[in-house]
Amino acid sequence: MNMTEKDIEIIVQSVLHNVESALGKSASASPSVSAGSVASGEGIKPVQFKQVPVSQQETVKSPNRNRNLGGAEEKWGVFNHMEDAIEASYRAQMEFVKHFQLKDREKIITAIREAVVREKEVLARKVYEETKIGRYEDKVAKHELAALKTPGTEDLKTEAFSGDNGLTIVERAPYGLIGAVTPVTNPTETIINNAIGMLAAGNAVVFNVHPSSKRSCAYAVQLINKAITEAGGPHHLVTMVKEPTLDTLQTLIDSPKVKLLVGTGGPGLVQTLLKSGKKAIGAGAGNPPVIVDDTADLEHAARSIIEGAAFDNNLLCIAEKEVFVLESVADDLIFHMLNHGAYMLGQHEVEQVMAFALEEQGNEQNRGCGFNPQRHYQVSKDWIGQDARLFLEHIGVQPPTEVKLLICDVEFDHPFVQLEQMMPVLPIVRVKTLDEAIEKAVMAEHGNRHTAIMHSKNVDHLTKFARAIQTTLFVKNASSLAGVGYGGEGHTTMTIAGPTGEGVTSAKTFTRERRCVLAEGGFRIIG
Repeated sequence: MNMTEKDIEIIVQSVLHNVESALGKSASASPSVSAGSVASGEGIKPVQFKQVPVSQQETVKSPNRNRNLGGAEEKWGVFNHMEDAIEASYRAQMEFVKHFQLKDREKIITAIREAVVREKEVLARKVYEETKIGRYEDKVAKHELAALKTPGTEDLKTEAFSGDNGLTIVERAPYGLIGAVTPVTNPTETIINNAIGMLAAGNAVVFNVHPSSKRSCAYAVQLINKAITEAGGPHHLVTMVKEPTLDTLQTLIDSPKVKLLVGTGGPGLVQTLLKSGKKAIGAGAGNPPVIVDDTADLEHAARSIIEGAAFDNNLLCIAEKEVFVLESVADDLIFHMLNHGAYMLGQHEVEQVMAFALEEQGNEQNRGCGFNPQRHYQVSKDWIGQDARLFLEHIGVQPPTEVKLLICDVEFDHPFVQLEQMMPVLPIVRVKTLDEAIEKAVMAEHGNRHTAIMHSKNVDHLTKFARAIQTTLFVKNASSLAGVGYGGEGHTTMTIAGPTGEGVTSAKTFTRERRCVLAEGGFRIIG
């Protein structure tokens, strides 16, 4: 049978109409999908998501596929394929920068803050149950901190230069699409912190999260996207791949649509990002030392050290990891630490803890944020972020009261001093002089230039240590948490970019500097 062009056109139109009708009926018959499918805890109200008919969903085109987004997960930013996550966020960012002003960005960020604060217990519970590390109560505090103290658009300042030759303004412009990698220690908190800062700067972001936290991170991404769309923002400004792997990370790194890479983790990750040839912002290792001299308020110092070192079972890279105290006040400091929730391990108990909490380093495998192949031990992954009580129970000790932190009196070369352990075990080293304390603290920090803390009433002592240690964060007479705005002034961040030099990151960090010049005396009205 010979068919004309008109006959073919009628047949094609009929087939398309039937397919569209069938898809519409299938979608309308589907039940609503809720985020409760992502491991909702007892007594926790899940976030509800409306099911969108497939015929109304946005089509995402990638180099190797052309298909519709299916299901609530992809609707709210969690994709089965990294290529699709990249494409969706790339298109969302183009819409974001073209149609949304600064006031719109701030409205979106406010919605994210409110959603996270409302769901902080849910997020904390999901992270705790999935990763099985840290303390639930501290994770609640971390989520609230990330939501409320991460800077928004107020961080973007425009500079102006005016003179006889005209006017020049310097503005903060977005990179476009950012690829970000998050750690297992602060997974959802980093997503929240990064997302607020990156969106405030006008970017979109695709996350390759730590596999051990993928379910809780998916919940956080869905929560953020729902808040964005309810505030009138574009779909998919924040996305992630459902099953993160090294291959999906490489896809993210290699994509020409990703203009900036941000990594929060160990030195191996930072090195990988820096080899990409793209602009990279990397948060590296830390092994923060504390110095306590003979002028310090010893009870305040003890209370502050325990607050920082015990917080979330010492998972934070800024947390106090080892103490150097002058011999003349060491016993008094330990006395006050015992009164504020510490338990002193005896020599035999220290050896017992080492036997299961540390491993002989047979191969060069990194278990913490830091890595040095010259050391003989690595932290056992089974004991990272576990409660101090569990350590004691494992060695047959039943503490009389609640224990927040284990402390031990050791020598400088002890593995607990040299390793960034991320466990609630804090070694104390006695020193004869301030100069000895500074010298050993600098050595124990291993040149990471991350965080250091000192308790002293002598300004000269504080200045001397600060100049010697040269860390990104230097906290005086307070818990290490004050360095990121928890009990201290200043904004918070979960990405402290020491290796690449940006320091305490914020919205401004995720922008490019762009200069606009009006010359020939233009707009200069003052003679």
